[in-house]
Amino acid sequence: MTDIHHSTKTTSHGDFERRDIRVAAVLYFLLGLAVAGVLAHFIVAGLYSWLEKRSEAQQPRLSPLVHNAPRDTRHLSVDYRDYLKQNFPSPQLEIDERTELDQVRLNEEQTLLTYGWVDQKAGTVRIPIERAMELIAQRGLPTRAQGEASATMPVAGSNPAGNEKGKKGKKK
Repeated sequence: MTDIHHSTKTTSHGDFERRDIRVAAVLYFLLGLAVAGVLAHFIVAGLYSWLEKRSEAQQPRLSPLVHNAPRDTRHLSVDYRDYLKQNFPSPQLEIDERTELDQVRLNEEQTLLTYGWVDQKAGTVRIPIERAMELIAQRGLPTRAQGEASATMPVAGSNPAGNEKGKKGKKK
């Protein structure tokens, strides 16, 4: 004989064993977790507030030469570019790198694609790169005549001074 009792309760939708977990215990755990989270939030916020006040109290006094210094420089007003130009010496850091780089690229593209003076007194002009390539294709690149190259440049292996001491090999 066995001591195991089988339940004769059989339903078509199935059931779960209620001894494994209780719904009330899960809800109490979630409620405790939420209370602990809110409590931790207020503790950390209070700690940061205390540290901020302590840091402000320990800040050294500003130089009397500085005028109109904002109390908190982490949050600048909308006109921060004017503030930086007035209160900081040159050279200054880049404020908006992307816009400044775009402006440099536009200026370079403008230089490559338009006509303009390089030196007006000397009569030197700049032409668009496409037009310069067309002119080179039509006229070709400037070259030297064969006689010019040999007269001005020494040939490889020769001694430009013309003396015998520079040559290698046996003397005859």
